[in-house]
Amino acid sequence: MPQFKLIAVDLDDTLLDDDLRVSLRTRQALKKAAEKGMIVTIATGRMYRSALPMALDLNIGGPIITYQGALVKNSCSGEVLVDRPVPLDLARIVLAEGYKAGVHMNVYLNDTLLIDSITPEGAGYAKLAQVEMVPVGSLLEFLKNDPTKVLYIADPSLLDRLKGELQKKFAQSLYITKSKPNYLEFMHPQATKGRALKALVERCGIARDETMAFGDSYNDLDMIEFAGMGVAMGNAPEDVKKKADYVTSTNNDDGVAEVIEKYVLL
Repeated sequence: MPQFKLIAVDLDDTLLDDDLRVSLRTRQALKKAAEKGMIVTIATGRMYRSALPMALDLNIGGPIITYQGALVKNSCSGEVLVDRPVPLDLARIVLAEGYKAGVHMNVYLNDTLLIDSITPEGAGYAKLAQVEMVPVGSLLEFLKNDPTKVLYIADPSLLDRLKGELQKKFAQSLYITKSKPNYLEFMHPQATKGRALKALVERCGIARDETMAFGDSYNDLDMIEFAGMGVAMGNAPEDVKKKADYVTSTNNDDGVAEVIEKYVLL
């Protein structure tokens, strides 16, 4: 077993329990890992402004991976390491398809959450992420610059159908993934957690097999596969668990702490 030097951990349904809290046991495990000299970072689909308070609360002072890897930014200095937005022409096609399908859409521009109008889906998302929504009317008419990300929120079965259709339509020109059953996300083709983690470890001079990554969903897959030890949560879908090196307990049962205590705090 290699000596691990970096831990990357997803937020929702991984580090956070169902009440959006980090348990005392998990806090202590992360703190002790950092005290041993390990780099601890967040790797989330959330906005930077949504992830930043959590990073600071956990004393994570370096780069954090946000927007699925589209934006990697230092939580202390504000230095941007990675910035990969969605090309405007493709974002407009995604928006047009979303309007046609009748789904709620979020657009992220300059770390601001833009919506067409307030909907129950949008309000639920804003409450979860603890960010403000900015209603702008028609997103197609408003958007003039490359957004960081576009998100559909709708019934899981509808999103599954749209995912299949739009992956064929965009081929390799966009990265399309589900972060939750009712969230379908559209990013730059290189904006993935795995690629962002690769860029981060190269910058830090850390070997791939010295990294550990935790996740629970399909948007975590390439990060789990990239890491020296890829860990799937007990609440992850079976397809994600099959790709992991280790399956831990659920997000409500200190799954992150369990692995850190076993393999890092020896």
